[in-house]
Amino acid sequence: MKTRMTELMGTEYPIMQGGMQWVGRAELASAVSNAGALGTLTGLTQPTPEDLAKEIKRCQDMTDKPFAVNLTILPAITPPPYEEYAQAIAEGGVKIIETAGRNPKPFMPMFHEHGMKVIHKCTAVRHAVSAQNAGVDAVSIDGVECAGHPGEDNITNFLLLPLAAKALDIPFLASGGIGNGQGLAAALALGADGINMGTRFMATKEAPVHDNVKQAMVDASELDTAHIMKTVNNTMRVFKNSVAEKVLEIEAEPGETEFENLRPYVAGARGRVVFETGDMEHGVWTAGIVLGLIYDIPSCEELVQRIMQECNDTITSRLSGLLSQ
Repeated sequence: MKTRMTELMGTEYPIMQGGMQWVGRAELASAVSNAGALGTLTGLTQPTPEDLAKEIKRCQDMTDKPFAVNLTILPAITPPPYEEYAQAIAEGGVKIIETAGRNPKPFMPMFHEHGMKVIHKCTAVRHAVSAQNAGVDAVSIDGVECAGHPGEDNITNFLLLPLAAKALDIPFLASGGIGNGQGLAAALALGADGINMGTRFMATKEAPVHDNVKQAMVDASELDTAHIMKTVNNTMRVFKNSVAEKVLEIEAEPGETEFENLRPYVAGARGRVVFETGDMEHGVWTAGIVLGLIYDIPSCEELVQRIMQECNDTITSRLSGLLSQ
C-alpha cells in the first residue's frame, strides 16, 4: 500500500508504532520495522543520552529497515537534557523522529541538517497547524481514544481526522482507538495517510512487558481504562486498576486538587515496575480504549499482516460491494 506516509517513512505499510515509555525498546521497534511498518524507540526510556545512543545501535543491529525515535519534550522542575538526547538521535543516523509535547521548532534546524523527517504528535488540529508552520514533515493526530495524554479537548478521531485533512497540507497519521484493519481503512477514508498504534503493539510477543500485562489487555474490554489527572489539566488515559481508582477518589474530593496529593500514585517509575514484574496493582500504566479490540498476543509480523489483510478486505470487498452497480 502506498500513501504519503509510506513514502515519507520508507515503509511497506502505513503503520507506525507509537513511542511508549518503558516499552519502546529495540526488541519491539526492530520487530515492527522488520514486519514492514515503522518501529519506534522511546528516547527517554533510556536513562542518559549515551544509553540512547547504544539502544539506537542495538536496534540498527536488529533491523536494516527504517525506524524512528520518540522524543517527548515537556516542562519539568528538573528537565532531562533534551538537547543532548536530540543530538544522540541525530548523530545516531536515525532518519525519522517523533516529537511530542512542546513545539519542536527550536530543534528543527538540527533535525533537518541531519536529513531527518519530523513527525509531531498533536491532540488538536490547531496544534497540528502550528507544527506544520514550524516546518515538521508530518503529524500524528491523537484523539481522546488514545492512551497516555489525549489533551483536554475530548474530541474523537471521527471528527479530528476530517478536520485535520481540511486544515493540513502535510501528511498525517491517525492515533487512538485503532487496533485492526477496519480501523486503518476508516482512518484512510477520513483523510489520514496511515495509523499510529501504541497499545495494540504492547500485546505482542516481542513487546518487552511482563506476560501478566499482556494477558490483562486480552482479558480487558473498552470499559477498562480511566481518565486521571483531569482536575490538574494533565489528563492521562490509563488502565483501570486499584491505583487509578485511588487517584479518581482523590480527584473527586471537594475543593481544588493538589498535584502533590496525586504524585505518589502517578509516578512513572511505578508503571515501570508493573511492566517489569507483572504486579498489576503497583502503579498506573497507560492503555487506550482499543483494549476492547485485543483478543490475542500475536507476533508483530502476524499483527501487521492481519491488519493489512483486514484493511484490504474492507476496502475491496465490503466498501466496494456497497456501491450501486
